[in-house]
Amino acid sequence: MNADIIIIGGGIAGLSAAARLSTDAKVIVLEMESATGYHASGRSAALIEQNYGAPSVQALNRASIDYLREANGGYLTPRGLMIVAGAGEKDAFHDDVVKMGVDQISVNEALSFVPVLDTDRLAFAGYHADAHDIDTDRLMQDFIRTLRANGGQVVTDAVVSTIRQDGAGWHVSAGGDYSARTLVNAAGAWADLIAGIAGVTPIGIVPHRRSMARIKAPGGHNVSLWPMFFGVGETWYAKPDAGALIISPADEDATHPHDAFADDMTLAEGLERYQNMVAEPVTKPLATWAGLRSFARDRTLVLGRDPEVPEFIWCAGQGGYGFQTAAAASQLVSDLVTGRPPALDAGAVDALKPDRLRR
Repeated sequence: MNADIIIIGGGIAGLSAAARLSTDAKVIVLEMESATGYHASGRSAALIEQNYGAPSVQALNRASIDYLREANGGYLTPRGLMIVAGAGEKDAFHDDVVKMGVDQISVNEALSFVPVLDTDRLAFAGYHADAHDIDTDRLMQDFIRTLRANGGQVVTDAVVSTIRQDGAGWHVSAGGDYSARTLVNAAGAWADLIAGIAGVTPIGIVPHRRSMARIKAPGGHNVSLWPMFFGVGETWYAKPDAGALIISPADEDATHPHDAFADDMTLAEGLERYQNMVAEPVTKPLATWAGLRSFARDRTLVLGRDPEVPEFIWCAGQGGYGFQTAAAASQLVSDLVTGRPPALDAGAVDALKPDRLRR
């Protein structure tokens, strides 16, 4: 099957890039699983907070926010973000206040947001209202609809076995045979593996496991309006989800590409850190799972043409920022592939280029 562009990876990175590129080219997305968004994209905390991440990530956040607010009726609902700390965590708390751009609030104000916090342990709190939940499923489905409306295609159960390049372009075997001039690597945790199969030098994308648990709403509270709340230094976080509460130890253990599962010991440690700040006992998890957050060594996305093989486009290293940056990251990939001047600030574009990782 022939196309102009093949995209490997059917998570938010690949689907958003496919939708953008499909206005100018015939695009095929190859996804190795039986459904799109199976790995990291299906296991996301699904929040945007514009001050989260490195400077280039924040630039992508700012460039994405209007799309997330306005496109197709908008994808955001208010959530808010709060940091909580004990008496012995004063310095770390003030570091987080500066880094996250939150405003310090009183203990009583913190309790008005999350009434299960333990007043004997809570000493400091900070709050920022401008954090929003993202309707991740609808966002992915709308990108798929755009791709298909423009004549593009998503192929699932497409496990890549070989990739070769010749004068006619790229030839990919993934259950079927696919050819295109341009290849976009949006394979998430598998990005370096795909590069190696294609004969392109890997750039050091390393997947890191993040474990999660869902528990019943503490004390029978209605948690729907609670903010997402963090321990200082992001040593744990909790977020309302469909009437329950998701808790994570915010772990980032380097691993290999695989269908991740929660580490019980790490999860128990995170639940204990959460328990230390609340008055309600932690109940047995309703469910546990894990996802893989993949980072380059500088924890910044990798977007653009490979400096050695320019027909090979990197769209990788999203870490935990995939959904919140997708609108602007996909526009940048489209601009770079089609030769349009990037809409994103030139400094941010340079900070995202794969070239930086080959120096």
